[in-house]
Amino acid sequence: MDSPVRDLVVVGASAGGVAALRLLASQLPPAFPATMAVVLHTGAHPSRLAQLLAASGPNAADFAQHGDTLRPGRIVTAVPDHHLLVRDGIFHLTRGPKEHHTRPAIDPLFRSAALWGGPRVIGVLLSGRNDDGTAGMQAIRACGGVTIVQDPEDAEEPAMPRSALDHVLVDHCAPLPKIAELLSDLVGQPAPAAFSPPEALVREHAAALGEGEPAQQLRAIGMPSTLTCPDCSGTLFEIADTRPQRFRCHTGHAFTMKTLHAAQNELTEQALWSAIRALVEKETLLRRMSALDRTAGDTEHAMESDAQADRIQQQINELRRLLQDP
Repeated sequence: MDSPVRDLVVVGASAGGVAALRLLASQLPPAFPATMAVVLHTGAHPSRLAQLLAASGPNAADFAQHGDTLRPGRIVTAVPDHHLLVRDGIFHLTRGPKEHHTRPAIDPLFRSAALWGGPRVIGVLLSGRNDDGTAGMQAIRACGGVTIVQDPEDAEEPAMPRSALDHVLVDHCAPLPKIAELLSDLVGQPAPAAFSPPEALVREHAAALGEGEPAQQLRAIGMPSTLTCPDCSGTLFEIADTRPQRFRCHTGHAFTMKTLHAAQNELTEQALWSAIRALVEKETLLRRMSALDRTAGDTEHAMESDAQADRIQQQINELRRLLQDP
């Protein structure tokens, strides 16, 4: 039986990632001796990423299909609105819970690849905002894989690579033009056959997939917090001993402090706009009631309705000010 080698490269990118991924694909050698799996934060929007990567370099590129096997010389990209996972050497697509308020997310791919392949995996994190990918890089390193981060000074959006550098002892930090060369040197190298993933990582991944009893899995690795999940309103568990601090609910949604803050801001904005809508409708109704009362000669009730409508208009103006303040 052949000894395992480094044969799976997982790549994560967000804002600024399309140009970075195209350059990376263009610099890979023909018949690249590993499978490359890519997650870009596309959300549910249509994507042409696979076609762009296929046109950019010498290796085939297409969207992953559920049940695909790993094949060298091929780039697969996550499908919009689906997480891309690796299990038993096979790609899986799932519309499981969002992580960092996005699907596809980088961490699920990195985490699943690390748990499956351990030292066979090379993780690459490119340009992007916030800090998706940091926990995934930690998982790859904990399972014996190799980690590569784009130099933040070289990235269009430096926050994501910088977060990884701040929280992971990465193996390589390099400008984008050097990463393909690094990968060419690393893939195909022998990898240890045995590795022991941390129990906390196994439990968290099971909770993300809804395997077993998620709340029980989460209690083993964290504590319930006073915060609620902005995606489902469930209780968020604060995962112990994580940097950056991470949260996960029993449904499977996951956040860092930074992505939780961003999601809460979005939720708050939606709530404020809903409040404005309701108040505008109430003001409109009061103005109509006032007009009807005046037509009927009931000036007293008309004035009361106008006064209430004026107070509601003030509330609307205050809410709009809150939304428009930087």
